[in-house]
Amino acid sequence: MTTASAGVDIDRIGEDVALLDGIRTTRAIRRLRPDPVPPALIRKVCEAGTFAPSGGNRQPWIFIAVTEPARRAWVAERYRAVFLPYIQTALDAAKDPGYPEAKRRNMRAAIHLAEHLHEVPVLLFVAGWTRRGQPQTQALFPAIQNVLLACRAVGLGASLTTAHTAHGREVDEWLGLPPNCPSCALLPIGWPLGRYGRPARRPVDTCLFWDAVPAGALGGSRRAE
Repeated sequence: MTTASAGVDIDRIGEDVALLDGIRTTRAIRRLRPDPVPPALIRKVCEAGTFAPSGGNRQPWIFIAVTEPARRAWVAERYRAVFLPYIQTALDAAKDPGYPEAKRRNMRAAIHLAEHLHEVPVLLFVAGWTRRGQPQTQALFPAIQNVLLACRAVGLGASLTTAHTAHGREVDEWLGLPPNCPSCALLPIGWPLGRYGRPARRPVDTCLFWDAVPAGALGGSRRAE
């Protein structure tokens, strides 16, 4: 039992975290300790995921927690093969002295995760049954958010990535998933090296409108990239 997990009361941990405070302070934690996480705690956060809404209450989600070192290394190798070329554009842009410091911090954290992914104690894949041949991501991503919030509540660090999907069926077959149950996300989970806190967000009044968006209101706004 590690210091991080010693004396963890699985039934009680996280139960007293206020909902709105948890929502406001859940941010991506990409710097994680290699210390093991109790399987019962992973079960608890995945259980939170099962309380997400789903059309027709179909509950299509499947969670696969990869913890064996050799298997984590296998995932990390493929993750880096996709991530490193992807991040190169940002690395080139960061050579500009005017590059925002907040973006530099995020980039450094993402690179740290990629370089240390094989050390992260739990790589949680989220998959889901298709319906009429189509993924039910409208149910899977609320479940993922529930897992992330539950990690925040119990003190675990976590983040969301989809880079592994670039390997298509290779990863899913390796996870034992049939073609009609593809994975859509990977959540690296562990005890955080950093801490939770409020992430920077633009004021809600810049994106909340009543009844309709006034003409020209979005003309000068930054669009999602």
